[in-house]
Amino acid sequence: MGKIIIGIHGLGNKPSEETLKNWWKESMLEGLKNIGQDIVLPKFELVYWADILHEQPLDETLKDEKHPLYLKEKYIEGGKEKPDVKHPIRKKILDWFDQAADKIFLNDDMTVNYSYITNKLIHNYFKDLEAYYENGELHSNGKIYHARDQIRSRLIEILKKYENDDIFLISHSMGTIIAFDVLTFHLPELKVQTFATMGSPLGIPFVRSKIAQEKKVVLNDHNKLKTPRGVKKWYNFSDLEDDVAINYSLKDDFDENKSGVKAIDFIVHNDYEMDNEENHHKSFGYLRIQEFSNVLLDFIQQKERKFIQKIKDFFTKNEYSDID
Repeated sequence: MGKIIIGIHGLGNKPSEETLKNWWKESMLEGLKNIGQDIVLPKFELVYWADILHEQPLDETLKDEKHPLYLKEKYIEGGKEKPDVKHPIRKKILDWFDQAADKIFLNDDMTVNYSYITNKLIHNYFKDLEAYYENGELHSNGKIYHARDQIRSRLIEILKKYENDDIFLISHSMGTIIAFDVLTFHLPELKVQTFATMGSPLGIPFVRSKIAQEKKVVLNDHNKLKTPRGVKKWYNFSDLEDDVAINYSLKDDFDENKSGVKAIDFIVHNDYEMDNEENHHKSFGYLRIQEFSNVLLDFIQQKERKFIQKIKDFFTKNEYSDID
């Protein structure tokens, strides 16, 4: 049994799979170096699904900003100092929204209230999410696919490939929805050592309503969605200025699974900036934050610590207690 890090990206068109995979790795390594850990990552697989909804990838070599495939936000190293950013007023507003959102946007049976407004927003600003939920037909090489089924199948295939390994599943943005859905509906018994969600919209009432509908359950204050059964640890990372993670805390929206596991929320500072323009939702910024890097390091070193503890236990049992 080995260790595997599996990542799944979020919404919107992306650069090529190879480029995006390399940038994710560089971001993680940068974060580890920032906490004094110049180490090698375990094997890393990126679940790439942008090509299902977009005919051509973005091109990082293009200089023409008006070109439809121009890539504005590339991987770039972040700042070395972490600012003390707390946003107390914004946090109060987000906390109020979190408490009021369900009553405003959901009916008693967890169906969406004001569905016309919600659908219009999704259509205008989140076309990938719209395609995912509509599960519309896609035509390629004379074959017909369905968007949601095809996207999920990419993650299912990779998770099954490494089902006997220790899995660290990292999901960003819309990728957190895909990951949660796959672990809930398709691979509920799959063991995931660590599940990380970054910039997640999972707490948004519309998203939870869609999950509840597929699960065919009625949700209320006493019956909530649960952490997927096979997840052993769930860490959720949100920047308060990330508009996609507007419901930044997931611990109150998802109950623990049978093993007592529920989301542990981290409020973080995503320092991604390109050409003096900040993006607090960018995956590269999340992948190098100190809080995530500590969780990643814990996963990498876990087996080593278990091995050392077994040696200590052996010597203790045999009355040798002078081992460091």
